[in-house]
Amino acid sequence: MNAYFRPALAALFLVILAVSPTWAHSVSIFAYVDNQRIYTESYFSTGQPVREGRVLVFDGARDRLLEGKTDAEGLFDFAIPKIDDLSIVIEAGLGHKAVFVLDKSDLQE
Repeated sequence: MNAYFRPALAALFLVILAVSPTWAHSVSIFAYVDNQRIYTESYFSTGQPVREGRVLVFDGARDRLLEGKTDAEGLFDFAIPKIDDLSIVIEAGLGHKAVFVLDKSDLQE
């Protein structure tokens, strides 16, 4: 191999290693309403639950209503804080973030 290509190849390899964790998996959050409570499930594309993930809940005006953390199984639940369109955000570290939107009509039983 030409001596000029070795540094370029090494640099390319390092870039691939640095970027690959962001390609390795994404995060998802799912939410549903049951008996005046909202239940969330957060997991990576590998199927692994998001442990100790930060959950944020915002209303339609983007005001933060509450915050919590997922458990060891990626679960978090809470009483309906407000009848409004709700955005539920999971922050799973290393820039992994996902949003699930519950429509106001989903909250009225």
